[in-house]
Amino acid sequence: MSEEDPQPQDKPAPSAPPSAPPLPKPQVKRRREWLPSLIWLIPIVAALVGVTLVARILLERGPEIVLTFKTAEGLEAGKTAVKYKDVQIGLVQSLRLARDRSHVRVLVQLNKDADGFTAQDSRFWVVRPRLDTSGISGLGTLLSGAYIGADAGTATETAGEFTGLETPPIVTRDASGQQFLLRATDIGSLDVGSPVYFRRIKVGQVAAYELDGDGRGVTLRVFVNAPYDKFVGVNTRFWQASGIDAQLSASGFTLRTQSLATILLGGIAFQAPEDAMGPLAKENTAFMLAQDEAAAMKEPDGPSQTLLMYFNQSLRGLVPGAPVDFRGVVIGEVKSIGVEFDRAEREFRMPVLVQVYPDRLRRRENGQPPGAESRVTQQERLRFLAEKGLRAQLRNGNLLTGSVYVALDFFPKAPPAKIDLAKSPIELPTMPNSLDEIQSQVQEIASKLNKVPYEQIAADLRTTLATLNKTLTSAEQTVTRINNDVTPELAAAMKDVRKTVNTAERTLADDSPLQQDMRQTLQELTRAAGSVRVLTDYLERHPESLLRGKPDDKK
Repeated sequence: MSEEDPQPQDKPAPSAPPSAPPLPKPQVKRRREWLPSLIWLIPIVAALVGVTLVARILLERGPEIVLTFKTAEGLEAGKTAVKYKDVQIGLVQSLRLARDRSHVRVLVQLNKDADGFTAQDSRFWVVRPRLDTSGISGLGTLLSGAYIGADAGTATETAGEFTGLETPPIVTRDASGQQFLLRATDIGSLDVGSPVYFRRIKVGQVAAYELDGDGRGVTLRVFVNAPYDKFVGVNTRFWQASGIDAQLSASGFTLRTQSLATILLGGIAFQAPEDAMGPLAKENTAFMLAQDEAAAMKEPDGPSQTLLMYFNQSLRGLVPGAPVDFRGVVIGEVKSIGVEFDRAEREFRMPVLVQVYPDRLRRRENGQPPGAESRVTQQERLRFLAEKGLRAQLRNGNLLTGSVYVALDFFPKAPPAKIDLAKSPIELPTMPNSLDEIQSQVQEIASKLNKVPYEQIAADLRTTLATLNKTLTSAEQTVTRINNDVTPELAAAMKDVRKTVNTAERTLADDSPLQQDMRQTLQELTRAAGSVRVLTDYLERHPESLLRGKPDDKK
């Protein structure tokens, strides 16, 4: 009600008792001017704080990049962080499936101080619990959840889209050490993360591997951590330390292995020959990866020579890779074996192709390999040795496994043979194995034994045994008759013989008359022999006494 409105007229009050006082008139006051309330300060302050935060976010906001992965397992928009050395450098903003549905596109907002991670060679991967050859990793994500790991690149060019790695890299760019290349025919039991050992100490791991362009081998990239990389020289030998290296020889049983991990997962070991390390190897130096330590540490073989041998016997037990031996020294290996039909001789022959290294038989002076020889000189030497009786022979290497190897040796009584140097490869004459000769002899004996009439012999033997049985029966009966008839007479004869022996004993006794008479007779004979000796001596001195007689003694 405004002030200009007229005041309403009071209505006559009802009759009241004369003692009631009249009601007072209301007082009308003018309204005050409008003033702002303090409650409006709260939204104003909130707006200022929001504007400040937005400005700060915009100022600290870094570049946006897109990461592509095969799957978005463990990733969540607005929650999954991007970390480098456990420090958050970004956050996943959104996840989107590609149009061809082959991968997912992850939009990542990086911090302003993470501009270096936009380098073209930067790497990103999802960190989650994993079990591989390098061990167990990412266990911390069981509670905190998966996150995206990053490795800053060094390229000057930048990029806005990157292809994420499906597995974490074994070696990051901030690791201290050197990488080296290893050439091998196959990867064996090795894998990314397989350990590298030096004197059975883990000093590195396999970082990557790839198939060569021609498909004839593989190239492995190994990383050796510092300070162990200073033990890799230009003459260092690398070999596969995977599994168990067991050898059974005349010296006994030998077992070699690096660790339990290499038995299960594989590994690589390296060392300089004779612990004489050469100059330090530069990074990315290429080395050959040997199959085992013995192959890695052996001396260089030098040029090889291929020989062809024909055997007229079974090749069971001979396999490619079997050694070629010369009096205990391995000088090569078997490359291939086969079978062919000789139309001229109308028989099957077994060709064996071997590869030998002549330098293994030559003397090295001052540790240096011998000088190279021409191929003509090697062929002439081979022909000379064949004329002296050099032959190839198959011999048993192990009776338990039945393995066979090729042995080269001299056989002076071998038939003469000539080598045709115009053929390629050169054919080396062979000798049959001694066991094969024994086998052929056994077969001849067996064939002769098969010709023996065993049935007729058995029938004759049965007849002979029957006759012998009858003879024995008759002999038994004869012995029985002799025992009954002759035994009493024999007993009486024995009594007579006993009486005769007693009489002879009494006759030959010392005090018997016969013994005394014999003594006297012997004494007389002794005296007679003395007289004869005296007479003989006298006649020798005086033979004339036989005519004149004995002269009288002079008185």
